[in-house]
Amino acid sequence: MKQVKSYPIVLSIAGSDSSGGAGIQADLKTFSALGVYGATAITAITAQNTLGVHAQYALDAQMVYDQICAVVDDLHPQVVKIGMLSNNDIVTAVAEALSKYSLPIILDPVMISTSGHRLLSEDAQKALKRHLLPLATLVTPNIPEMMALTAMPLTTFEDKHRAAHHLMEYGATSVLLKGGHEEGNTKSDVLFSSSPSGIVSTIFSSPTVHTRNTHGTGCTLSAAIAAFMARGASMSDAIAEAKRYLTEALRLGADVTVGSGFGPVNHGFNPIKMIINDGE
Repeated sequence: MKQVKSYPIVLSIAGSDSSGGAGIQADLKTFSALGVYGATAITAITAQNTLGVHAQYALDAQMVYDQICAVVDDLHPQVVKIGMLSNNDIVTAVAEALSKYSLPIILDPVMISTSGHRLLSEDAQKALKRHLLPLATLVTPNIPEMMALTAMPLTTFEDKHRAAHHLMEYGATSVLLKGGHEEGNTKSDVLFSSSPSGIVSTIFSSPTVHTRNTHGTGCTLSAAIAAFMARGASMSDAIAEAKRYLTEALRLGADVTVGSGFGPVNHGFNPIKMIINDGE
């Protein structure tokens, strides 16, 4: 029988960033840099640059639904990554589409841009908890997003554990609480996962990179996790590899000027060739 070759494939469901540093553009750059084929379902178009989001236009929810089904039915991605969803109708459409399939889902709850612009309406935030958290294999909130989703303080490690438990009660399998907003010479992300004995935690730390070029870091990290999982890595290994990738992308783009505000990371600092899997 002739061998069937294939690429690892990830579907990104997210908004378009006209400046190219975040959203769909950041995801595709990350997938390409890590040797993975990227497909997309665009949820919204933004007019933005390194200084902020100037305008946004959400696509029709039915079009978002149709994009997802068209890609999954034909390309059969190994992993789905979700980013900006904009409004309640799109959240519901994404949940309805993905509930038809059984795929690992990395949910990055994009709510507020680096410049402070709200990218997810408040009613959509509630819908995300009701409809998408139960489908999520991994949720990747940063500190402000976790506080918005849980209305809980995150001062101590015990606070973070309780907040993660709150999200997991909605059905999410695991929660990666990102520590990029915290001060200090080390940035630590904490993975909270279910186990027979309860919720267990794993800490992933990296040295702080001092730079203004942090636009799209959350999108890039979640896309990298999805890429490594599509390549066959376990969730824990994928997170560790993705964090290493992001740290190097930050470090090697730290002193490059793109725009006048928060510039992008260097996604393509060491791209690898597209991975081709052999199979029967």
